[in-house]
Amino acid sequence: MWCAGQFQGIGQGYLAYDLTRSAGLLGVISVGYGLPMIALALFGGAIADRMKRKRLIQLFQGAEALIALGLAISVISRTVTWYHILAASIIHGALFAFMLPARQAIIPELVDKSEITNAIALNSAGQSVVMLTAPAICGTLYAIFGPEAVFIGMFVFQSLAVILTEMVPTNRQAPVQPKQNLFKDVKDGIRVMKNNRVILVLIGMALTSTMFAMPFTHLLPVLVVAVYGKNADALGILSAIIGLGSLVGSFIVASIGNWKRGVLLLTTSFITGITLLSLAIFPYYFAGLVIMLFMGFGASPQRALKESLVMDAVDDVFRGRVMSVLMMTIGLVPIGVLPLGLIVDAFGPTTALAIMGTIMTVMTSIVFFTQKIIRDAQ
Repeated sequence: MWCAGQFQGIGQGYLAYDLTRSAGLLGVISVGYGLPMIALALFGGAIADRMKRKRLIQLFQGAEALIALGLAISVISRTVTWYHILAASIIHGALFAFMLPARQAIIPELVDKSEITNAIALNSAGQSVVMLTAPAICGTLYAIFGPEAVFIGMFVFQSLAVILTEMVPTNRQAPVQPKQNLFKDVKDGIRVMKNNRVILVLIGMALTSTMFAMPFTHLLPVLVVAVYGKNADALGILSAIIGLGSLVGSFIVASIGNWKRGVLLLTTSFITGITLLSLAIFPYYFAGLVIMLFMGFGASPQRALKESLVMDAVDDVFRGRVMSVLMMTIGLVPIGVLPLGLIVDAFGPTTALAIMGTIMTVMTSIVFFTQKIIRDAQ
């Protein structure tokens, strides 16, 4: 599924730019993906709490496969336009709003409570491996066989995901939320989150990271060209180093398990902020090669630790709704890119990095000194 997601992002982006030669329309397509995730995430979480999560995941994997097949057919028939890509992006965002909460919330059904952190971290490690390999495969397919090959690949990967998900055991299935008004489900989920300080703090940390750290990947091409004076090959190397750091960090968290997770979360958050500041202080390519390793090392474990702590803090019957709020932050990334881009245009990329790093470091410090409940989380 993650391979298909990489193919989607790269293939649709390349094709949209080939058709329009407009960077602005790429932004529109990106926002088209993010807005449905924000608007529908809570409803997706509510449905994940009232249906069998395994079947819900398969349903949306199958829908993703059909979208990929439709794009492949439109390319082969030479009828594709950027409107098709925008529509596909919007539907992708809507589907992920329903599927991702179910996919994360199903993890405690598959492993013991003491192994949740390990399982989430290994899941992140799998995503890191895909980030290291799938973009190169996708780019090669696109260059040699055209965009239709990429979309056919998406179809194949999502179809395989449906088959593999069928192999997931269901003997420990969680209780399903009793049927009631869907809006009442959403309201109940918000009430649970509002009354749980651990969840509120973790969501606040996730929002801070979404707005002031995750948009960094969109700044990376500007950093490579405007600051380092390098070309696309340097961008690929830096991206791979970030992926390697994420992989190493995920394996470390997976091996540690439920040991001082609050301290580890705060440590990785500090690493992210200090890394961003370091990129601003040392605007040199070879320094960037080392710093990027720590960027990946801080980012991926941070997500895994937040998710595992949230899962421990909430009853399973509400887990889909609570996880949906964390997943919602993914849809906010394009929104965070907009002010970041304005700062870059006005003051330059190093100033933007310094601002991002300062905010991340200050916000993490506030949590460290004021939220003992997070520091003591095991």
